[in-house]
Amino acid sequence: MEIRPATEADLPALFAYLGEQLAENGRDGTPLFQPMERVDTGVPPAMRERFAAGVATPVGQPGWRHVWIALDDAGEVAGHIDLRGQPDAASSHRSLLGMGVRHDLRRAGLGTRLVHTALAWARSTGFDWVDLEVLAQNHQARALYARTGFTETGVVADQYRIGGAQVGAVSMSIRLR
Repeated sequence: MEIRPATEADLPALFAYLGEQLAENGRDGTPLFQPMERVDTGVPPAMRERFAAGVATPVGQPGWRHVWIALDDAGEVAGHIDLRGQPDAASSHRSLLGMGVRHDLRRAGLGTRLVHTALAWARSTGFDWVDLEVLAQNHQARALYARTGFTETGVVADQYRIGGAQVGAVSMSIRLR
């Protein structure tokens, strides 16, 4: 499995993969992993725009996003991880993490490899912290992040209302320096 930085040319394949991921969000016993209603229509336009604009923005500039993709033996996107800038300049020493792994490859170590890839890049780029938010009921993701060194920094009960259900959020961080 190859993990490499995504380019603008990779965005169509990344969006196809993300659309499949979002279709699984909370379906058939899968826990919610995105704080959004279940969708069947692929990646919402606003999310596409954020990814495309972020990938085109240099690190350190407002709105930057650095994305890595994992490619399976057939060259298909099997997982992704991204780091992006915090929304305010006073937090430029921190970055935010988001990630996902294709359902057929979960629990096989790919998530750990993706996290290690992003953290190594963040350290070498000079970030002091990486932060994330995970839905409280997503115990597998929380365990992955804990195994890779993240610690819980806060819990907000009923942060989201998704499909009429109350969903909490857990903030986690890792200090790099």
